[in-house]
Order: sequence, then structure tokens, then C-alpha cells
Amino acid sequence: MKLRKWFLLLFFSVNVTGGFSQHAQPVVLPNGWRLTPTGKHLPLGDLPLNMAISPNGRWMAVTNNGYGRQCIKIFDTKKEQEVDDQTIAKSWYGLNFSHDGKWLYASAGNDNQIKMYRVSPIGKLTLSDSIVMGKQWPMRISPSGIGVNPKTGDLFVLTRWDNSMYIYRPSDKKLLKKVDLGGEGYQVIVSSDGKFAYASCWGCDQVRIWDIRQGIWAASVPVGSHPNEMCLDEKKRRLFVANANDNSVSVINLEQQKVEEVLNTALFSTSLSGSTTNGLCLLRNGKQLAIANADNNCLAIFDVSEPSKSRSLGFIPVGWYPTNVKFANDKLWVTNGKGIHSSANPFGPNPANLTQ
Repeated sequence: MKLRKWFLLLFFSVNVTGGFSQHAQPVVLPNGWRLTPTGKHLPLGDLPLNMAISPNGRWMAVTNNGYGRQCIKIFDTKKEQEVDDQTIAKSWYGLNFSHDGKWLYASAGNDNQIKMYRVSPIGKLTLSDSIVMGKQWPMRISPSGIGVNPKTGDLFVLTRWDNSMYIYRPSDKKLLKKVDLGGEGYQVIVSSDGKFAYASCWGCDQVRIWDIRQGIWAASVPVGSHPNEMCLDEKKRRLFVANANDNSVSVINLEQQKVEEVLNTALFSTSLSGSTTNGLCLLRNGKQLAIANADNNCLAIFDVSEPSKSRSLGFIPVGWYPTNVKFANDKLWVTNGKGIHSSANPFGPNPANLTQ
């Protein structure tokens, strides 16, 4: 029988030593694997892929991108509760707040648009406008990661299907520049000084560095296979890059523009590829790194306080197929792409019903 899955958000209370609270009851998956997720659980939509934290840390947006109803949910990170849920016809990974927190930008996937939502003081969303990048599918664009320049408010948008980076001015939706990325794009981060944009090229195994003032690609840094999510440590001039096909995180020295260290995130150092490392974040003090291992159903935690001398602190059990991890209000928040269990799908296809 086809299964219906409930998709959950899992988060942890965290203290200065990285301890985590509250254990759920063990769950056995259909493949026989056992889950013992830690933390509190809140319901999400179908296949959550990304989270974005507002500049003040109060609101957390989650994009849900599966085969069911696609939506964007807003959570209050202090009260630990959902405050809004907006249906979106098509969506994907791209999600980010404006530098003042008054807007939320979301990828509309194969509709080839960036949806622009106003964010109210109580966290409610209102769809106000859209940036139209081109005609809808089958025109091959599909925006993925969205970066925001904190100095100008300009949007940097990577794409999956035409392997490009678009730069928009959201105030009038003007396209300022379009440049070739060299492969399918995933995430883009703009530095706090507005000088550089860092783009993970999913399809070319590189991180490309865009010099915003000069308007050129300043460098391309080879990393692992299938680089996806990144996080920036500006204090120590490092960029952490998750490599989904390598069980690894590449640590780029931004001064030297080269990889200075590779972290093995797998459960065992000799493990073959298959952990699917696909999300990561720094904890508030910047000394610890949390990494989502989707196919290991866990977070890997590393001490990264000393450059080039990182060490594993162990693993935290989470739900089924963690896709993203963020740190807000002294908590780690984890999206579990497949929830914590399967359940019957009474309203879906049923092989025993011959009238279907």
C-alpha cells in the first residue's frame, strides 16, 4: 500500500556545551532502521528543504517542496509555535529574508518566479509581488538559492536549469545582471560588507566567488562532489560547504581562496559515500558546526574553534532524512524531510479498491 508520511520539524534546546534535551520513543522505519529522535516535534508540510531566519532572530520561515500541498510556514522561534502557513503553487529550496526583515523572498521553482511576501510585525505573510524571471516551464530556469546583499538589498539568485546567477533590484524588479555559473546552482550567500557573493555550483563541484564591486567572478574553488548548502564564518574568514556525494564538508580559507580542511561527517571514517551531507550551520559562538546527514538520520557536530584543527564531537539522532539545520534563539532547528514515521494513506491510491 502507498504510504502517507507526516513531515515534522525537530528542534533542540541547546546549552553552552552543546547538550540536547528530551528524547522521543524509538520508531522503526519500513526499511528496518530504528530512529530515536531527540527534541520536540512540530508538524510541517511535504518535504521541507530549507529554513530562513529573520534578521532579528524572531521568525523562521520553512519552505515545503514535495508532491503534496507546497507551502511556506512561519514559526515564532521564542514561543516555538507556527504563526502562518501560505500555499505556493510551486516552490523549491530558495528562501531568504530582506536585510530589514520586512520581506521574505521565495523560489517559485518551475514557475520561474521569485515570490515577494510582506512580513507583518506578528510574522504574517502577504504575497505582494513576484519577480518574473521568464515564462513558466518548459522554459528552463528554475530559481534555487537566494542571497540578499545587506548593503543594497539586491537579490542574487542561482538557477538549476540554465546554470546562471541573476542579480535583481527588488524595489523595481529590475534585472541588473545575468552571468553564467558553469553548472546547476544551489545556494548563494552575500558577505555582510556587501563585497562578495559565494555561490555553490551543484553541477560543477566548485564554489564560485563573485566580486560585487568589479562585477566579475574573482575565483573558483574546487570542493567535493555535489556541493550544496554553505555557511559563512566571517570572523575567521572561512566558508563551510556541505558535499552531498562525499560524506564531507569542505572548509574554504577565504583569504587564500582554497580548501584548508575537509571534515568527514560519516558515522565511520571508512564509510562509503551515502551519508548525503546536505545542510549545516554554525552555533552562536561560531565554535561548533552542526551538519545534517540526510541518509544517516542524524546531525554530526564538530568543534571548529581552531582553523585546520577541527574535531568530531559525535552525532545527534534526529528524524527521517534531515534536510536542513539552523540555529536560532539558543536552539538547533532541524527539518526532517520524511518526518519520523510512515502511516497509511487512506485518501490515496489503494490497490484493494478496484474502482480506482
